[in-house]
Amino acid sequence: MVHFGILCPAASGHLNPMTALGYELRQRGHQVTVVGLLDAKSKALAAGLDFRAIGEVAFPFGAIPNAVAKLGQLEGLAAFRYTVELFKQTTLTLLQEAPAALQSAGVEALLIDQTSSGGSTVAEFLDLPFISVCCALMLNRDPNVPPFNTTWNYHAAGWARIRNQLGHELMSRIARPIINEVVAHRQRWNLPTYRHPNDAFSKLAQLCQQPAEFEFPRQHLPACFHFTGPYSNPASREPSSFPFEQLTGKPLIYASLGTIQNQLLGTFQVIAEACQELDAQLVIALGGGSKPESLPALPGSPLVVEYAPQLELLQRATLTITHAGMNTTLESLANGVPMVAIPIANDQPGVAARIAWTGTGEVVPLKRLSSSKLRSAIGRVLSEKTYRENALRMQVAIRQAGGIKRAIDIVEQVVATGKPVRSRLS
Repeated sequence: MVHFGILCPAASGHLNPMTALGYELRQRGHQVTVVGLLDAKSKALAAGLDFRAIGEVAFPFGAIPNAVAKLGQLEGLAAFRYTVELFKQTTLTLLQEAPAALQSAGVEALLIDQTSSGGSTVAEFLDLPFISVCCALMLNRDPNVPPFNTTWNYHAAGWARIRNQLGHELMSRIARPIINEVVAHRQRWNLPTYRHPNDAFSKLAQLCQQPAEFEFPRQHLPACFHFTGPYSNPASREPSSFPFEQLTGKPLIYASLGTIQNQLLGTFQVIAEACQELDAQLVIALGGGSKPESLPALPGSPLVVEYAPQLELLQRATLTITHAGMNTTLESLANGVPMVAIPIANDQPGVAARIAWTGTGEVVPLKRLSSSKLRSAIGRVLSEKTYRENALRMQVAIRQAGGIKRAIDIVEQVVATGKPVRSRLS
């Protein structure tokens, strides 16, 4: 058996899928250790995984929730810039402290979240085989695909390629503080220079939560890239209590802005106003950003909870109102539930663009959000059967993609052979 390490940000949207993969590895007899900031510890232990802390001085317990609370009050470019600064600090911590933690733990192979910018550099420095995992929207650059933080539609025309190139160049300039930390350590450790952003990803296997059907057409993916579908397992998550007895039996509308962009409390007011005349029950999950009692009385008296057992509620839902976080989006589609997306920051605009492109929901930009616009979008999704049909089509694609079990089959093949694992599409 192999001792795997996991490197990923200490945020639920990354920890939930990564610990689900770790849980499956444990079930197959492997040892798994999450190496990360203290705020990741509870989720690692809830999944039955070992944990080694780094950054205890720079990021004491509670530092990430505090940073997330500030990020949750931002949107658009301001949120992205704040994210870059936070990732610069966490990247530096990873580069400085993860090598010693991984060596002392005896880790033999790594699963590295794509957004852990210094992770592959650490793996190369320690000469450890590693697999890249796309928990958020896949970051692999392609000239035909818009930057991940835009709502731009896919077009194959030449003008779109120019637009995409300019967008990617702007992204690189904004992310330069993170890139500089990685470049400096690669030089210090005598590692080859990255010639392209995609060079940071594994040459053995790259795993993606998206099914291929939930991605724009691509021409430049490596042969080892695998669209496996989402990594979600209630057994690997911290339990959430929920008053199921308060569900009325009416069609259920589930609303969540995730665990980061959940501080824009006025948005919940707009959601409640948009749903109050519907013959449905609205359930709002605050994602830990606020307490239900901190909100004023909302129109229509929706059921408001701090956290919700999302996987269980989506099995009952008719519609999801979402910030277009990748996990909520894929978990909705895995249950054949169409969506209305209100993207706020980071990769959410890109996820929302794919919701629109696949016809699995409507998108209402935050800057144009009003109860009337949201009500109209909800009405279209509930009344026009194509949204539900497209969501069900995506549900089939997710089931066929293989999910966690196929992803771990690939991981085990990598460590058994030491060679790249080619995808079904290559």
